[in-house]
Amino acid sequence: MIQTQKRYMETLVTWAKRLKQQIYTLYYAYKDQRVPWYAKVFTAFVVAYAFSPIDLIPDFIPVLGFLDEVILLPLGIRLALLMIPEHVKTEAEWKAAEKMSEGKPKNWIVGTVILIGWGVFLFWILNTLSS
Repeated sequence: MIQTQKRYMETLVTWAKRLKQQIYTLYYAYKDQRVPWYAKVFTAFVVAYAFSPIDLIPDFIPVLGFLDEVILLPLGIRLALLMIPEHVKTEAEWKAAEKMSEGKPKNWIVGTVILIGWGVFLFWILNTLSS
């Protein structure tokens, strides 16, 4: 039983890493001039949705909340990859693998803005509760 759960978790982690690499692949393919305009539009939508903190279906809705991460996003990635020419996809996959091997990208400006936003929100909550 425990071995089955462990294998299941390893499969999920591998699947998630593969999805992440495919998103990076789409990002690099989007920047390539050889990709048709319709593929660029669809790819930009999929990448923006993947990186967006806003979900089409909010996660707090039981079962349906994770529908976009489990079904819609992988489906969008698959369709976008099918629209991209094979030679462009191969180059983009190479760039994505290189980026993934460097570790997580760090954006200190965005991180700082998010921390300031949470700080302001926390200050507002504390101020509201004390009134």
